[in-house]
Amino acid sequence: MAKEAKKSKFMQPMKVSDDLAAVVGKGPLPRTEVTKKLWAYIKANKRQDPNNLRNILPDDKLAKVFGGNKKAINMFEMTKLVSKHLS
Repeated sequence: MAKEAKKSKFMQPMKVSDDLAAVVGKGPLPRTEVTKKLWAYIKANKRQDPNNLRNILPDDKLAKVFGGNKKAINMFEMTKLVSKHLS
């Protein structure tokens, strides 16, 4: 008998806040899917800084997710900010 593979925490569907749902769609979604959809939104709406692709320039929807008061968000900072919108 083969053991059933244990699902990683990243693959566990999570509840998405209303602000984040406005960008990635209604949950529950695993973190991996939230990240994929977030990047799809960022690229489709040309929200990356053309001089430094690691920086995201939030529009109104992203500003609600990222905290609203910053002009640019580093892509490494993004994960921490998005996790506040998952439960």
